[in-house]
Amino acid sequence: MKKLLLSIICLAMASTSKAQDPEIPVIPHPVRVDVSLVELHVSVVDGAGRPVGGLQQENFKITENNVSQRITVFKHEDIPVSLGLVLDNSRSIEPRKARLDAAALSFVKNSNPDDETFIVHFDFEPRLTRPFTHDRSVLQLDLSGSKPYGQTALFDGLLLGLDTMNEAANTKKALLLVTDGIDNSSKGTLEKVLERVKREHVMVFAIGLLSQSGGVEAEAALEKIAEVSGGRAYFPQTPEDARLIMDLIARDLREQYTLAYLPSNVLKNGAWRSVRVEVNAPKGYPSGLTTNYRHGYFAPEP
Repeated sequence: MKKLLLSIICLAMASTSKAQDPEIPVIPHPVRVDVSLVELHVSVVDGAGRPVGGLQQENFKITENNVSQRITVFKHEDIPVSLGLVLDNSRSIEPRKARLDAAALSFVKNSNPDDETFIVHFDFEPRLTRPFTHDRSVLQLDLSGSKPYGQTALFDGLLLGLDTMNEAANTKKALLLVTDGIDNSSKGTLEKVLERVKREHVMVFAIGLLSQSGGVEAEAALEKIAEVSGGRAYFPQTPEDARLIMDLIARDLREQYTLAYLPSNVLKNGAWRSVRVEVNAPKGYPSGLTTNYRHGYFAPEP
């Protein structure tokens, strides 16, 4: 989120002379108003989940707390992304690990060549296997070198991924989470993850190859995390299906629309502001287009 700082400085001195005009109020300190440029990365997909391109600025409408906002930035460009692979390394993933590693590497290869990527593995606890790098051969070695064991500290893995994003070089950021089960080892909680995701501008795309045991609870958690972040959760049945979905996510990230606006509400009160994006596609486009994006943000603190 870029900052546009507007400084309004008013200074008036009260006269002590009886002959001058009536006393003018004094403002002893500058009055500062911070107006944040709100940036949204919007995915538009058709009924089959395929990215939809070719839309123009006039096809989009943004409202904040039900108040229409004027779009000041509109881009449909393949811009570099800071990516984080947050990968389940618990014992249960072992039979599918090689195929999922290949899918994750395919995801990276299908992304923008200027992207930077890090890897977090989680089992009993999370660890940063590889800091940000542009070297895909190093990523391949790191993926193949990780040996599954232990349980599933999924929430702690996501929290470490969000911490690592503090070192990101790009403003557009995304985590790809791959897991096969419910969290059973984290110190952090789902609520803590959701709070962090709401405050940080990192999209989370979740791939859940979930078993019958605990699948419903795990699915609900992944859907909540993805929705709050502006990403999306997917639940393939096989590693082969997961690879197809990851390739689709890579394409989606490269074809997202970037919209930005200066909020008409300049108050600094730290409150949550709800954001909605509507798409009115021109004739000839498929009906029932779906959008994914962050649905709000916290205003600056006073």
